[in-house]
Amino acid sequence: IAVTVVTQQPSVVTLTRGETASMDCNLGFINAARWYKQIPGGVPQYVLQFFHSWADVKYGSGFSAPRFTSTSQSISDYRLIINNVEEGDSAVYYCQEWDNTAKEEVSQ
Repeated sequence: IAVTVVTQQPSVVTLTRGETASMDCNLGFINAARWYKQIPGGVPQYVLQFFHSWADVKYGSGFSAPRFTSTSQSISDYRLIINNVEEGDSAVYYCQEWDNTAKEEVSQ
């Protein structure tokens, strides 16, 4: 069984309203990464999925460009970018590797 070690940096980002937040995630050799936002005490919200091969973004409900975007520096290094940050953006953000070997996808 292969185990993927996920690392995220930085652990804390402190900004003022209107600035740009940037956070990095290192996954295994995977073609896509998903980002989630979780406010303490709440459930994780799907922010976006970034596909490395096509440099394409798929957004979750309530999230869209240009405020939220993503890039990848390599097949294992992904970045979430939040432009023009607001107080409501304060949360814990998680990245997740996306396994495209699944045979079907269940809608939210």
